[in-house]
Amino acid sequence: MRMMKMRFTKETIIIKPSSSVVVLMIWFWLSGLGCSQPQQQQSQVPCFFIFGDSLVDNGNNNGIISLARANYQPYGIDFPQGSTGRFTNGRTFVDVLAQLFGFRTYIPPYARTRGRALLRGANYASGASGIRDETGNNLGGHSSMNDQVSNFGETVEQMRRFFRGDTNALNTYLSKCIFYSGLGSNDYLNNYFMTDYYSTSSQYTPRAYASALIQDYTRQLTQLYRLGARKMIVTSVGQIGCIPYELARFDGNNSRCNEDINKAIQIFNTQIIRLVNRFNSQFPGAKFVYMDFYQSTVDLYRKARSYGFEELDKGCCGVGRNNGQITCLPLQQPCEDRSKYLFWDAFHPTEAVNIILGKAAYGSKTQSYTYPINIQQLVSL
Repeated sequence: MRMMKMRFTKETIIIKPSSSVVVLMIWFWLSGLGCSQPQQQQSQVPCFFIFGDSLVDNGNNNGIISLARANYQPYGIDFPQGSTGRFTNGRTFVDVLAQLFGFRTYIPPYARTRGRALLRGANYASGASGIRDETGNNLGGHSSMNDQVSNFGETVEQMRRFFRGDTNALNTYLSKCIFYSGLGSNDYLNNYFMTDYYSTSSQYTPRAYASALIQDYTRQLTQLYRLGARKMIVTSVGQIGCIPYELARFDGNNSRCNEDINKAIQIFNTQIIRLVNRFNSQFPGAKFVYMDFYQSTVDLYRKARSYGFEELDKGCCGVGRNNGQITCLPLQQPCEDRSKYLFWDAFHPTEAVNIILGKAAYGSKTQSYTYPINIQQLVSL
C-alpha cells in the first residue's frame, strides 16, 4: 500500500476539538521553535530511527495477529490520516519530536518502508513489546526489542547499497541521525506484574529483575551502536502505577497509584541512568541522552490544572472503572474534549500530553528531564 505523505502546517499543530487555553499555549510553543511551517526548512538531522512499544508504535502491528492494535476508530480521531495504528487520539511523542526536528513528514513504520525511503529513518516500535522476548505474548504477536534491532540490521544492509558499499560513508551518515529507544513498560505491565500469566515475579526480586532487564538492554543497545547508532535518546519508564488500567485494578490504602509498581520502576530507571553514563564514557563517539519520563509525568500530574487538564486519572475512551478496565473499543464514542484529559485510554497519554512532554524534553533548561544534555543540544552535536 502506498503511504500518504503528510506535510506539517499550522492546522496540524492544533489539537482538535478544543477550546481550552492549553491549545493556544502549545501552538505558540511549537510555532516559536519554527515548527509551524517546516516545509520551508530542512530537517535538523538526516534521519530518525525509533525503537519502542505502543507509546510510539505508528502502525507496525496493523498486519499481525495481536490484541495490541489501534488501527480502528476512534484511535486517530484527531490525526489527519485517521486510524493509522497510533495508540492515541493524535500524534505520539516521537511524532512531536519529528516535527521539532523539522521533518516534512512523519517517520513511517518499518512494516511499510523499504529502499531509499529508509535514508530518512523508520519506526520499528511495536505495541506490547518489551526488552524480554516473552513480554507481551499474552496479547499476541509483536516485535520484541531483539526483533527491532534485527530489523534495523536489515535496514543498514539496505542503506549500504545507496553508499555503494562504503561503510565509512554510511557510518558517518548514521552518526548524524537521532535514535530513540523507549522500552521497559511492558516488561512490568505485561510480564513481571502479570502474575497469572508470567512467573518472573517468583523468579526475581524487583532489583534482580531490573538488573536482568538492564543486562539484556545493554546488549541490544550495544548492537545498535555497532550498527552505527551514535546519538541515542534512551527513555525511562513513566509512572505506570498511576495509569487508568492500574487504578481500575488497584485499591491500596486510598492511594491513587500502585506504588509497588512505581517503586520497581524507579529501580529500573536508576540503572538506565548508569547505562547511559557507561555508554558515554566507554563507547567512542557515543552521545547518549537519558530522558526521564518518570519525573516529567510526576511534574505533569502536579501542574496538570495549570495546563488546562481536568481529568487526571481516567481515560478519554474506555470501559469500566477509570475507563481502564477495558481499553477503547472499536467505534466507541470518546470524550468530547481530548485536551482536558491526561489519558486517551487505559494505558496511553493524549496528544496534548505528548506535545507538552515532547517540547519539555527537546528544550529542557535543566537536567530534570534530559541528562546530560537536552534533545536540541543532542541534535546540534
